[in-house]
Amino acid sequence: MPRPSSRILIVDSDVDHIGDLGRFFANENYYLVSAKSGDEALDLAQQQSFDAVICEYRLEGLGGLALTAELQRMNSRIPVIVIAKNPGSNTAIEAIKAGAYDFLAKPVEPNEIQKVLSEAIAASRRMTNTVEIGASGADSTSDRDALIGKSRAMLEVYKSLGRLSATPVTVLVRGETGTGKELIARALYQHGHRAHKAFVTVNCAAIPENLLESELFGHEKGAFTGAVATRVGKFEQAHNATLFLDEIGDLDLSLQAKLLRVLQERQIERVGARDEIPVDVRIIAATHRNLEKMIADGEFREDLFYRLNVASIDLPPLRERMGDIPVLADYFLQRVGQELQLSRPAMTTRAIRYLDEQPWPGNVRQLQNVIRKALLNSRGFAIDRSDFQHVLSEGSSVNSGPSSGASESIRDLAREILNRVKIGEIEGAYGEMQTEMERVLFTEALREAGGNLSEVSRLLGVSRLTIREKLRKLGLRKD
Repeated sequence: MPRPSSRILIVDSDVDHIGDLGRFFANENYYLVSAKSGDEALDLAQQQSFDAVICEYRLEGLGGLALTAELQRMNSRIPVIVIAKNPGSNTAIEAIKAGAYDFLAKPVEPNEIQKVLSEAIAASRRMTNTVEIGASGADSTSDRDALIGKSRAMLEVYKSLGRLSATPVTVLVRGETGTGKELIARALYQHGHRAHKAFVTVNCAAIPENLLESELFGHEKGAFTGAVATRVGKFEQAHNATLFLDEIGDLDLSLQAKLLRVLQERQIERVGARDEIPVDVRIIAATHRNLEKMIADGEFREDLFYRLNVASIDLPPLRERMGDIPVLADYFLQRVGQELQLSRPAMTTRAIRYLDEQPWPGNVRQLQNVIRKALLNSRGFAIDRSDFQHVLSEGSSVNSGPSSGASESIRDLAREILNRVKIGEIEGAYGEMQTEMERVLFTEALREAGGNLSEVSRLLGVSRLTIREKLRKLGLRKD
């Protein structure tokens, strides 16, 4: 089912700026409501619900900071983005202390405000969309995400969640890709003592290394080329709240050292700044990597490992969850069927037995994707064993090829992938296009560098650790 439009409240006495924001968001799925004063905005927020608020710092009557604090008192899970023209050096700190999700300086760049707003809405939905723990799979019509399964391995996970949720300790969530580490992190947050505060997430593998330090700790205006305004980082956003560091094993050693210092001293220093800012953050980290092996290889700091591994939850791979696959399959079948508006989706007993026999290297995420593709291909009939065999063999052939038949031009490649989405051959264009482009980029970088990984690292601006992992994933190097 299509996601409903997000309702955004814009509070600014500058009518022209409200118009600019409206043009920025013209192609987005947003419903905009505007107010010219803090008092008017507060009245609107008491009468209507909003997914996010963009608020000017200087307002007549009820000022921006007072409005932010009042909105947080009413609903602590509504993200407020404060903006200001010619802000002072402490303006960002004051805004965050008042409860703002983020702070931006005017004039705001379209890409920046769209990125921040998208992140804020996603964060709000993660906070409000609770994770059901230990569901049997029967209630698949619910909009809530769920940890499904009653195997012995999952019961151990639920017991760990019960023990650790209410404590403020740092937790390291470990498990293979696709096992559901983010769901565990959200469950820890939602049942914890800071559930009324923000849940801020950072995927350490998805952000280029030259930007990750600024993303985590923020930066001052002029700190580097392109730093046209002061920005707060994720640690400041998560002050008195929870910060989820996903794929922590992808941090390079220099950032590991800075993160260790923050965990020890509980204060951060923005890039380009000298003043230290105290932060009180509950850390949940996750990784699919073998950190002990990385420590032995000199790729991960042992002292940081012990700081992160105060308590841990190990998620079992799907192949070790005896009896959970049929329950998970039924859950995904009903949920995807609801999304596709199919009245009674079904699969044969033979199909379920086939699913139970597979190794599932991609774990729960792979199982969900396979069921979605098979349901799209089934044309309303019950899914049989042959349908799953076709989807799994198709995925295998796509992943094994060096380029998946990519076209010579980027535009042609994009059209080709979009057409595959239209006919239901693949689920989404973005991930497929990203993989193809990465394959071409890494291939060319290897050629330019003569296979020297240090030179590839310099050319691409990513760590050698990330390069080795990408080369393995893309099938460009076997070792």
